[in-house]
Amino acid sequence: MKATVLAAGVLALMLAVPAKAETPMQRGRYLVETIAACGNCHTPKDKRGQPVAAKRMAGGFVFKEEPFDAVASNITPDRETGIGKWTLAQTIRAIREGIRPDGSVIGPPMPIELYRGLSDGDVRAIALYIRSAKPVRNKVAKSVYRIPLPKSYGPAVQSVAEPSQKDRVAYGRYLAGPVGHCIECHTPLAKGRRDWSKTGVGGQPFPGPWGVSPARNITPHPTDGIGNWTDAQIVRAIARGISKDGSRLTPPMAFAWYAKAKRSDVLAIVAYLRSLKPLPTK
Repeated sequence: MKATVLAAGVLALMLAVPAKAETPMQRGRYLVETIAACGNCHTPKDKRGQPVAAKRMAGGFVFKEEPFDAVASNITPDRETGIGKWTLAQTIRAIREGIRPDGSVIGPPMPIELYRGLSDGDVRAIALYIRSAKPVRNKVAKSVYRIPLPKSYGPAVQSVAEPSQKDRVAYGRYLAGPVGHCIECHTPLAKGRRDWSKTGVGGQPFPGPWGVSPARNITPHPTDGIGNWTDAQIVRAIARGISKDGSRLTPPMAFAWYAKAKRSDVLAIVAYLRSLKPLPTK
């Protein structure tokens, strides 16, 4: 009886101790290394499409599409070829508003339209973590755009509140939008801009060392989309790159990064995808 009472007392004390709060650096590391998957674009890839570890986040990967040949920039804190001379505020502005310290505009495929929705805490956490990375000297070529870039992506972002995790669909929308920009790649273009009336329909081809990967329909359409997939099958596709039928999915989907995400976060994304309008691919 005494042992039972003692155990109950210890358990009560453990429950009374609040969980250790996540620091901004820890939050930044988690987002960058998982759902945001910054290294998926900003780390150059070898001929097999695998990231070059020695040049982590040092840029150089080229996105060749009809409107542009965009070169991912070096986002390590190297002072000569990266962002080492940028302040924290300048880094945050570049991420969330697409404006560099010299006033120039960052072009696509950087999803600034979505990054404008990053919360104040999350964008600061991401910037802090990126600035703490190992500096890598790697001068990259300039991007070539065959379309006019906007003067800005909108007025200066004043403040974005922290997302609540209580509403799983809403939090999944935040993770699949501003953080992970899943809907950026999986929504078709119309006249050079995303057609948000067809969110999740897919169809855009993504060329790379892996060949050409068309973005898949991730709406809950029963035949063209993921409407007949189980939650477990969708989680497996996101985190392991394995489709419902067992076939391997191809990059640029950031499977290696998503595999490290919290299961609760991945399930929130699944809940959001199921809330989309079920649309056919064509």
